[in-house]
Amino acid sequence: MKKLIILAFLIVGSLSANAQLLRFGIKAGPNFSDMDGKDYDSKTRTGFHFGAVVEIKASPNFSIQPELLYSMQGSRVKVSNLKDENINYDYVTVPVVLKYYILSDLLSLEAGPQFAFLVNDNANKFNLGDSNTFDFSVLGGLGIDITKHIFGQARYVVGLTDASKDAIVNKDIKNKVIQLSVGYKF
Repeated sequence: MKKLIILAFLIVGSLSANAQLLRFGIKAGPNFSDMDGKDYDSKTRTGFHFGAVVEIKASPNFSIQPELLYSMQGSRVKVSNLKDENINYDYVTVPVVLKYYILSDLLSLEAGPQFAFLVNDNANKFNLGDSNTFDFSVLGGLGIDITKHIFGQARYVVGLTDASKDAIVNKDIKNKVIQLSVGYKF
């Protein structure tokens, strides 16, 4: 175990020595989420996401960008003739984004898996049953480095696992999210 910790410090130390290889940052922005699979009149729920990113340059045109985000997802449903309510599925997400720069250090294609851990939900209020505490998704999108420090991203995230443990009854409820982000890299 000590050898593994020492190796990790050596790797991080060597990457930190060359600031071009490793950049830390923060990002935030709106989420526009909905859910597939339930027989109700659903609408897009507007929420937000925020968190930290680390971009690791593997080559001039290729990077890996793990992130740690808080993300509000779910959907809006009509519960009566007068009002809509939010179905809340709020997660701590860990996207692992592979970035390919189409235009060096300016425009990138982004894709990868996302691992999400449920921290809050109100699914029982809507008879959706018990929620799964883990959600696996894939994402794709575009990123733009506006300046050396400021960046923007647009992504589409598609859930591959059921949000509800009672998916057979609730017809495979899956998350889908459009994320727009603005961030700052140090």
